[in-house]
Amino acid sequence: MNDKVLKTLEFNKITEQLSSWASSDAGKALCSGLLPMTDIEAIRTAQQQTTDAVTRLRKKSGPGFVGLKNILPSIKRMDVGSILNCQDLLEISGVLDAAYYMKRFLTPENDEEPEDTLTAYYNALDPCRVLNDEIKRCILGIDEIADDASPKLKDIRRHMVQTNLQIQRTLNNLITAQSMKTYLQDSVVTQRDGRYCIPVKFEHRNHVPGMIHDQSGSGATVFIEPMSVVKLNNEMRELELAEAAEIQVILANLTGSCCVQAKAMEVDYRLLVELDFIFAKARFSEKIRGNAPSFNDDGYIILKSARHPLLDQKTAVPISLELGRDFDMLIVTGPNTGGKTVSLKTTGLLTLMGQAGMHIPALDGSSLCIFKDVYADIGDEQSIEQSLSTFSSHMTNIVKILDQADYESLVLLDELCSGTDPTEGAALAQSILTKLHKRGVKCMATTHYPELKVFAISTPGVQNACCEFDVETLRPTYKLLIGLPGKSNAFAISSKLGLDSSIIEDAKSRMDESNIAFEDLLADIEINKKTAEMERSEADRAIAEANALKAKLEAEKSAFESKRDAVMRDAKAQAYEVLQQAKDYADMTIKDIRKVSKDVNLSALERTRTEVGRRAKDALEGMAMRPSKPSGKAEPLSLDSVAPGMAVRVISMNMTGTVTSRPNSKKQVDVQLGSMNMKVNVSDLEKLPEDESAAEKKLQGTGIGHLKYTKALGVSGELKLLGLTVDDAIMELDKYLDDACMAHLSSARIVHGKGTGALRQAVQQHLRRDKRVKSFKQAEYGDGDAGVTIVEFK
Repeated sequence: MNDKVLKTLEFNKITEQLSSWASSDAGKALCSGLLPMTDIEAIRTAQQQTTDAVTRLRKKSGPGFVGLKNILPSIKRMDVGSILNCQDLLEISGVLDAAYYMKRFLTPENDEEPEDTLTAYYNALDPCRVLNDEIKRCILGIDEIADDASPKLKDIRRHMVQTNLQIQRTLNNLITAQSMKTYLQDSVVTQRDGRYCIPVKFEHRNHVPGMIHDQSGSGATVFIEPMSVVKLNNEMRELELAEAAEIQVILANLTGSCCVQAKAMEVDYRLLVELDFIFAKARFSEKIRGNAPSFNDDGYIILKSARHPLLDQKTAVPISLELGRDFDMLIVTGPNTGGKTVSLKTTGLLTLMGQAGMHIPALDGSSLCIFKDVYADIGDEQSIEQSLSTFSSHMTNIVKILDQADYESLVLLDELCSGTDPTEGAALAQSILTKLHKRGVKCMATTHYPELKVFAISTPGVQNACCEFDVETLRPTYKLLIGLPGKSNAFAISSKLGLDSSIIEDAKSRMDESNIAFEDLLADIEINKKTAEMERSEADRAIAEANALKAKLEAEKSAFESKRDAVMRDAKAQAYEVLQQAKDYADMTIKDIRKVSKDVNLSALERTRTEVGRRAKDALEGMAMRPSKPSGKAEPLSLDSVAPGMAVRVISMNMTGTVTSRPNSKKQVDVQLGSMNMKVNVSDLEKLPEDESAAEKKLQGTGIGHLKYTKALGVSGELKLLGLTVDDAIMELDKYLDDACMAHLSSARIVHGKGTGALRQAVQQHLRRDKRVKSFKQAEYGDGDAGVTIVEFK
């Protein structure tokens, strides 16, 4: 990528802003040196890294890289045998801290979290916690070693404290003595050359035995080390030398430990610098509200609501454009300050940013292609030093572009061939664009020449575009309109600003009739386009309202049908209950008659009762309401596929139940629907999906099946019989076994207690005779032992 285009399109300003989001000096350097790439795999990897970093930052606040100093020089000094100082070791500790916090930040939240492009960094980072803890334990600051860095250092510093106190005590006794007040200039203790001294008047220097170390500027005071503390000062000096020697030993040991981990520390540093760079791109993407563009191999650009990244993202007017699919060249026209140049720069700059692995300020779904080079001739290129006019300077750039541009290039030309005779400039511009178009160059050019508008209309693969201008407000809207040539609007703007209408009419009369006709045609096209857009918007709104009304009606119809079906099911269930009660009452009546009379014809009564029961059942089976079609979620059944125990839905009644028999000769099976058992034709059944439980289906229905399911929901997995007699306990147990089987429990706990064992024996005896029980056993130790029996149901 040529350096000139990076400056022309202000890519350097993007990298400057990007570097402000990096924390480390090395990370800022990577940001400042960022350049567009041409390897599509490298670009996609860089884009994915930025996307993954943005995703992680949105989940939780990212770690900082403030303590990330360059430790590579320290590692090199270790390699040649040098001992690191406190500052070097603290910088290494800062890098290891950054590695620790970054590794913790990148740690997956759970085992199901998928890997991304940053997972490799997580796996490669080694915080060297043992080494880092040792450095922190020994070094407290740039020039401060902890007392506990070694036992010997601690002992030396303890002796230093004691010696210092002894010196202070001796000197304090000396300066407070009555005999010394005449000789002392001040009653203070000071230091000279690391030795404790007292200030003595010059004329009394011979009255204080000791060593003179210094004299005041006026000569009136000499600083004498009294003989009584010379020995103590010597001891202190020896201790200081021993301290310095021990500190060197500690630093040497820490350096040796770092040398062992030198490779890991270097890898940590380089990875952290890369992560600082990646997260800087992610934070910059958040600032500009960026998205990752896709990259295609077909040589086209699609920008959706793209904004120039250097403009205020809240007020910038977005543009949308395509280039490279239906047309390879776009001719942008319109008034000055209308946004033509910004559109050019936006397209070029977003291309450079995308190829540099950065997100672009455009909507998701934008797509870019890989350009080997981007060329731009934008702005005033006049050069006084080289004696070049504006036209000459632009033409110099265009000559270079024509020499180098090919089908893998993007060319951006602003005000092509302006600054010269309009007729010659327009002709020259057409020839240049024709040359580029024949090479297959993707090109955007801005112009005021009407001839280039005609060129775009008449040349396949070339399209007009314009920047919209509101004549009423005399302000550009900055919207880029593809497919429409722009107008200069000079007459309209002048009229709005108050120019005499006679002047405007005279100017119009001096224009060529063909130019006037062409401008009028452009105006008509623009008016028709706006009218078509308004009509299309109204049509879309009408279609949306119609779809909403249709959806509302369908929802109301579905709700009505569901309510109707529910009412029918409730009525059928209630009717069944009434008929069942009547049948039961008839049975009881016949039994009573048998007891009190022997002359009654019991056979006739029994036949009558049986006939009533048969008619009631037929009536129930004939009351079924047939829906227009099955539910669609269940499977239709054949005779061979029906088996006892299968969960099914009766289509006609929209109720779920369980098959209890094989098909008979009439293709009917017995189906248990709640508390009633009915014969149903196989064609009226459908198999429930495996993932749709019978309990859920019963809950959706109403009537008896719903009541039975509601009761089953309250069944506990444990029955307590403590304190009951054997008879009461057996009654409770039998009732519980009914409820547990209805609720389809697989097992249950019967808590009967230990006691004498009579209740346990009675319970287990009853369970042994019950056909619903598959097996039972005594609970394990710690789970109730002999006081609990575990039951498994069939």
